[in-house]
Amino acid sequence: MSIGMLARETGASVRSLRHYDEHGLLSSGRAGNGYRTFPATAIVRVRQIQRLIAAGFSLTEIRGFPDCMLMIEGAAACPETSEVQRKRLASVERQIADLERRRVRLRRMLVEGAAPPLD
Repeated sequence: MSIGMLARETGASVRSLRHYDEHGLLSSGRAGNGYRTFPATAIVRVRQIQRLIAAGFSLTEIRGFPDCMLMIEGAAACPETSEVQRKRLASVERQIADLERRRVRLRRMLVEGAAPPLD
């Protein structure tokens, strides 16, 4: 299938698809006119790549994931990826805790610096 058709089927931009292909996440061939062509299985793979990116994984991390994560639409985990997913979750939880501390500080600053209400 053409890159345009793959983009329509997945909602990914053509630019993103080229980027995934250049990073080894997709395999493409070349048509007689030189345009990229993709197998039908690329639809599931692109959807999984998008899903993993939305969960915070980098393209480098995704490239290391086995087919159990990339070729099964909706795959949430497989034994080979559990540790990477745990580390990502721990990182996200640290970021949330840091943001919560900042929120508390900002609220405190606003309360302490608030001017008395006008009569």
